[in-house]
Amino acid sequence: MQQAYQGDAQVRELIDTAKKLEGLVRNAGVHAAGVVISPRPLIELVPLHKTKNDEIVTAFDMVAIEKMGLLKMDFLGLTTLTILDDTLKLIVQTRGEGITLEGIPLEDQETYEKVFHTGLTSGVFQFESHGMRDVLRRYQPKSVEDLTALNALYRPGPIQGGMIDDFIDRKHGRRKIEYELPELKEILEETLGVIVYQEQVMQIANKLAGYSLGEADLLRRAMGKKKPEEMAQQRERFVRGATERGFPPKKIEKIFDLMAQFAGYGFNKSHSAAYALLAYHTAFLKTHYPVEFMAALLTSVTGSTDDVVKYINECREMGIPVEPPDINVSDANFTPHGAAIRFGLAAVKNVGGNAIQSIVAARKELSQFSTVFEFCEKVDLRLLNKRVLESLIKSGAMDALGRRAQLMGVLDKAIERAQKTQRDEESGQHGLFGVFHQEESHHQNDKLPEIPDWDEHTRLANEKEILGFFITGHPLEKYREKLQDFQALSTTEISGMKSSTGKDASITTAGIITNVRVLKSKRGEFYAQGMLEDMAGSIDMLVFPEAYRKVQEKVKLEVPVLIRGGVRIEEGANPKLTVNDIVPLEDAKVPLPRSLRIRIPLESASESTVDALHTLCSARKGEAKVLFDVERQGDFMVVMEAGDYNVQPDRNFIARVEELCGRGAVRIID
Repeated sequence: MQQAYQGDAQVRELIDTAKKLEGLVRNAGVHAAGVVISPRPLIELVPLHKTKNDEIVTAFDMVAIEKMGLLKMDFLGLTTLTILDDTLKLIVQTRGEGITLEGIPLEDQETYEKVFHTGLTSGVFQFESHGMRDVLRRYQPKSVEDLTALNALYRPGPIQGGMIDDFIDRKHGRRKIEYELPELKEILEETLGVIVYQEQVMQIANKLAGYSLGEADLLRRAMGKKKPEEMAQQRERFVRGATERGFPPKKIEKIFDLMAQFAGYGFNKSHSAAYALLAYHTAFLKTHYPVEFMAALLTSVTGSTDDVVKYINECREMGIPVEPPDINVSDANFTPHGAAIRFGLAAVKNVGGNAIQSIVAARKELSQFSTVFEFCEKVDLRLLNKRVLESLIKSGAMDALGRRAQLMGVLDKAIERAQKTQRDEESGQHGLFGVFHQEESHHQNDKLPEIPDWDEHTRLANEKEILGFFITGHPLEKYREKLQDFQALSTTEISGMKSSTGKDASITTAGIITNVRVLKSKRGEFYAQGMLEDMAGSIDMLVFPEAYRKVQEKVKLEVPVLIRGGVRIEEGANPKLTVNDIVPLEDAKVPLPRSLRIRIPLESASESTVDALHTLCSARKGEAKVLFDVERQGDFMVVMEAGDYNVQPDRNFIARVEELCGRGAVRIID
């Protein structure tokens, strides 16, 4: 490199320029929540700068601001606070109960057992990630203090340092809890002898070495920054202070080293406790007021289709139906409707706030809309153009007025008639008798055309286009059993995987391929990127050049497909599905056994068992041979081969036989 620098003028210029640039500020950034507080107008103290969004920010960075003696505070705005507030308002509306967050009991065991012990933490602040769910299931928290500790520990440093595993082992008695000095028990007892919080470092310094709390804060900062000269001074001060109080120097040095080791992992307890309390509040409301909580949660993610899909699936798992949007019932937001949640009109594509206000105002006047013609006449068509009305029909929001194909067939006529009626009303152009004549002819013309409704594929495709997902069904629904036979993983299960699988086709999954882009690599080879969506959510998908040459015709299929491939996990990114093969689910053949044995225990079997087996085998005829092992345990077993009893031994067949003859009654031979 030195030779190149000395012998090539261009290289010299490049390196000289790089040396000047190194260490300079590359670009200006704005702290998301930092607010500078000053005793005088800021223009007298620091240079200010306007961002492209017209935010006023300081032209000095946060370190310089602190050195000048100005106060810098972080004010976090959390969506969770809005969700909690909306949930409390919905509880008042639906149940008439006026509860407050302050009044929520912190020892509610049902909340801990139902949400935290099982890891069912979708929508629970700070505890949603796959890794955190795993930690919760292993730890089994029973108090807000437990949640506070887990919140503080679930960060890269403590995870990589093995602190979480150590913490869980101590909790369940697999590892002994020890204290270097009895005086540490009071400070470290709540965290099982582990230094978890920065405040604990300060308390130890205060109790053992006589630090004032101000001095202890300086020690905490020195440990966090790990500056050797500062640490050497603090070590001397700590050992001296503790020795003067009669503590053994060797123990004290060991404690200081422990503090220094854990200070790098240490977390601010007050911050963690505030977050843990919010998490507990969300979990409590999810446990005791699930419909109101999930409605508020869905409203908060209205702009994100992926999150809406995720939480609607969570609702289904919780047994809460999410009803399609309905112009006669829905408000702008998701709202409780008995034991169900009614879809909010604001989540329907192309339907804006003014259009929703017009629909709600007209509905209040009429109580409900009975025909599409009446709907068009009563709403303000300057706010609801044809595109908005088509979106409402496609989403199912106007199903109460007729079938979707019929409504689409008369839409132009309804708009035209409504526009004329609205113009006439504005100009006052209708006579006394004209009104009755007009109403009579309108009723005769309000009939919808007798045309066939959209098929399932069209209906679901339109729902997907307008809502971002399928609400009245799912194209994968009819393949549910087939997917179980293939042992297909859901997108959620793939997203939770921790390590790559390599290039081999080692996993099977299924769904609908969307957002496909065909790109060219640096070598000039074609490859594809896209998304795979199933009933649980979606995942990024990659088709490398070698596989793309094989499946390029199938990548753009709009039908449910079965995919064999691998999983690729890169640091700092979500797992991606790497595709090796694509087969339409309709054509995918489940590899079934060719022969099996069914054990019939004479102690528990009866004539009705044999009759039921006969009926089942007759109904599920297939290719596989069947042998019956008739046995009385400890006495004898007779193997019977019955003619004409070939069956289709899929998962359903095996499950039904095990219901009749007991678990493990089916043994696959080939």
